[in-house]
Amino acid sequence: MKLAVITDSSAFLDAEIAPNSDLYILDIPVVIDGQEYIEGKNLTASEFYEKMALAKNLPKTSQPSVARLEEILTQCEKEGYTHVIGLFLSSGISGFYQNIQYLKDEFKGMTIAFPDSKITSAPLGMMVGNILKRYDAGRSFEEILAKLEQEISGTTAFIMVDDLNHLVKGGRLSNGAALLGNLLSIKPILCFTDEGKIEVYEKVRTEKKAVKRLLEILQEQTQQGRYQIAVIHANAPQKAEEFKQMLQENGTANELPIVSLGSVIGTHVGEGAIAFGISPIIDEE
Repeated sequence: MKLAVITDSSAFLDAEIAPNSDLYILDIPVVIDGQEYIEGKNLTASEFYEKMALAKNLPKTSQPSVARLEEILTQCEKEGYTHVIGLFLSSGISGFYQNIQYLKDEFKGMTIAFPDSKITSAPLGMMVGNILKRYDAGRSFEEILAKLEQEISGTTAFIMVDDLNHLVKGGRLSNGAALLGNLLSIKPILCFTDEGKIEVYEKVRTEKKAVKRLLEILQEQTQQGRYQIAVIHANAPQKAEEFKQMLQENGTANELPIVSLGSVIGTHVGEGAIAFGISPIIDEE
């Protein structure tokens, strides 16, 4: 078996994973006031938040290019790949997953799987990294997919939103609700559902209480097993570092990467948000 793995630029990939000759990454463009950017190429995460703060309208993120994915699959077939796993941002926040399923039958010389990750950002990168590690360890295609499905079912993220007005711009909150929320210092905590959609999980008064609740949720979510964990932030590195210290003081493992939230989710939640992402550690037989 020769396996190619394809993901998109919303995935945060550990430096040990990328670059990898068997890994291909689809760009996700973001348009800010009519100008198109590619995060990681001509736009850093911090530059994105700076431009979003000054923009007249909310930035818009496009789907990855289906045509570019088809080009990559054609290239993989020519290079002798026999199997492909494409793992992209959740179907709950993008139509890309639904739009590419037909491609599985277009390349008769390869076995292609496009599972729904139901997530993005650091947890998506964790799963991509684990696919490559299992391939390097000589696991079969069926084993790799089975482990991946186990990971997907236990992977999620929770996000504390700092800017209610940004949720209004994105159509997730009414002006009246935002006004009342600001008066009461409400900090919504969002989560990825089992369907991979982003919904309000809880509303907590004051940021201090919301951060404490975020810590409690993490402990609740991880008490039944072992997990890879990442601290994620929307241009709020100091908040992320403080949250990481809280986690470590409460006995969470020292290996906690801090990851910047990219434009795909940053557009929806706004600057100042902090989050955590988790993906279960699956025992290898």
